[in-house]
Amino acid sequence: MSDFEFDVLIIGTGIAGLSAAAGLAERGLRVAIVTREKDPSQTNTVWAQGGIIYAKGSEESLVEDILKASAGTSSVEAARLVAYESSTILEDLLIHKAHSNFERDESGELLFTKEAAHSTPRILYRGDYTGKDIQITLLNYLKNSFKNVTFFTSHTAIDLLTALHHGVKIQQRYEENKVLGAYVFNQETKEVQKILAKFTILATGGIGAIYLHHTNSEGARGDGHAMAKRAGAVLTDMEFIQFHPTSFYAGATHRRFLVSEAVRGEGGLLINSNGVRFMGKYHPDMELAPRDVVARAIADEMIETQSDCVYLDITHKDPEWIKNRFPTIYKHCLEHGVDMCKDRIPVVPAAHYTCGGVKTDLKGQTTLKNLYAVGEVACTGLHGANRLASTSLLEGMTFGHFAALDIIKKVDNEKIYSGDLIKNWVDGTEEVDTALIHQDWQTLKQTMWNYVGLTRSKDRLSRAEAMFNELSDEINRFYKDAKLVDSLIGLRNAVEVGHQVLLASRRNTQSVGCFYRKS
Repeated sequence: MSDFEFDVLIIGTGIAGLSAAAGLAERGLRVAIVTREKDPSQTNTVWAQGGIIYAKGSEESLVEDILKASAGTSSVEAARLVAYESSTILEDLLIHKAHSNFERDESGELLFTKEAAHSTPRILYRGDYTGKDIQITLLNYLKNSFKNVTFFTSHTAIDLLTALHHGVKIQQRYEENKVLGAYVFNQETKEVQKILAKFTILATGGIGAIYLHHTNSEGARGDGHAMAKRAGAVLTDMEFIQFHPTSFYAGATHRRFLVSEAVRGEGGLLINSNGVRFMGKYHPDMELAPRDVVARAIADEMIETQSDCVYLDITHKDPEWIKNRFPTIYKHCLEHGVDMCKDRIPVVPAAHYTCGGVKTDLKGQTTLKNLYAVGEVACTGLHGANRLASTSLLEGMTFGHFAALDIIKKVDNEKIYSGDLIKNWVDGTEEVDTALIHQDWQTLKQTMWNYVGLTRSKDRLSRAEAMFNELSDEINRFYKDAKLVDSLIGLRNAVEVGHQVLLASRRNTQSVGCFYRKS
């Protein structure tokens, strides 16, 4: 078992992790970036269609919009920090360094779009694949500019290292509790390695993939949340799961293709299966109401009309404009027999964004020393009970930047812990039955969707609790003896995190933002 040593270990390769890596690499620090994917561009960031907020000149109104969308539950301090500091970071990192290709007019001026719950057009975009463009340009910037950044692809983080949990001597339990790196599983060699670092940054994204229907990458299964909890960090606001109102409905699939909020922002209308536009009876802002309102309205209409979906209609727009504005959505719809220039798009809600997460301060520092969390895995308080559209990429970039700055101030005062004082990983001996893992994954996803989904109640949560108790017992026994595979590591984490969502949902009896309880 070989050990690796770095100044900073970053787990995750989306905008949050890459923004932090850029700031650290520019100062000459040795940075390791770990991803379970073979291709580091496979992240939640790459699926982000809508855009990223550029708030220059509208900072105070952005703070107001964030608070309004969250039903007054966001941290004002976090909202003001992002609103007033993010534009400078965006200009420096994405425009000047990474050269992200945001849309511009004929004279070269940046173009802006507007999304639901925004009071003004302030969102930069690239067609309907903004996240993909940011992902690729940031990766290229890191790979082409720095030799002090090492990517570990096809590597799955298992657990965060602490002397308390993993020290070879009893006396190490009495040391200051801090994160020292991580156990990482090499999917190709099947070996577990220790990556030791002065600081560790979680940038693992959200937990959407633990739901039956979601818009996330399949890697968004709560790995970072679970690792942080086991190490002793605090998780908060885990009941606040935002469901995107409009994902493409194409029968029984798990990951659903996102039909961007921007389609409604550009004039798309929601029509039920009886051909009736319905949002007027749910909210005065109609299709541009906050996401939680729209998602529950669609769910109610589906029940009322006894149909599998509703429809998003933008056929009143010019066909060439539609193709140019939404090329990815147009192509996807066409591949599934829907011409959005002529046909209404079938849509359903899907789990989309995790508003809560590992609790951090406004520098990304968690409640555990030397552990940072940035992006969707973190909870800064920015989103409160409901996220404003297009704040996700902005938050990841902003707090990735601030985490890097904070680490740079501290790095010279830290030493890398000795790998000899950390236990080597002991692998199981039993071959994994993939059919059992697949079945447990299905059970988990169905349980989350049916009982811990858009609408929760005391009875549904009690049913989920029974399912979780059984799943947890089975998986923990299985995990002790089985040889590691990525899907088993993810399943263990997903069950642990799903249970946290359930517990938070039981504690909170107040319907607010994207959290809705019937009883």
